[in-house]
Amino acid sequence: MNGTVNLMITRRSVRKFKSDMIPKEVIDEIVTAGTYAASGRNMQSPIIIAIKNKELRDKISKVNAEIMGKSGDFDPFYNAPVILIVLADKSVPTYLYDGSLVMGNLMLAAHELGVGSCWIHRAKEFFEREEGKDLLKSLGIEGDYEGIGNCALGYADGEYPPTHPRRENRVFYID
Repeated sequence: MNGTVNLMITRRSVRKFKSDMIPKEVIDEIVTAGTYAASGRNMQSPIIIAIKNKELRDKISKVNAEIMGKSGDFDPFYNAPVILIVLADKSVPTYLYDGSLVMGNLMLAAHELGVGSCWIHRAKEFFEREEGKDLLKSLGIEGDYEGIGNCALGYADGEYPPTHPRRENRVFYID
């Protein structure tokens, strides 16, 4: 089987991470893959914010849990030491699709490099709040951006999740 197709078939969402930090060069390679995602009219509207700082990561996790209605020690990022946040410029008609393709590239690149990943939602809600707006302002990011997703990255703590059977009747051929 083709290596790329095999990569797509074997990637799984990891929901239990070790706290070990991923080397910068590995994060950089994953981020680079994200920047090469296809985008409508090659507008390249999505941006990626790489969060390695534990204090900021924990603050974003706490707000994310609050948005979910969870409290206490719940960590929606499953202890992942790195969060890659994908946002896209809402003035671009294909922004949501473009950002989703970036998320896919990030997760596939991570899998290829032996790093677990999981798409965590609520990036949209986070960047609609003052905490999210303040983060963008602190980074000098201006414009009308929408949070597309949080990509939790880390080394799997335990077994890699198994493959689930594919549902039937999802592909239709017309000859």
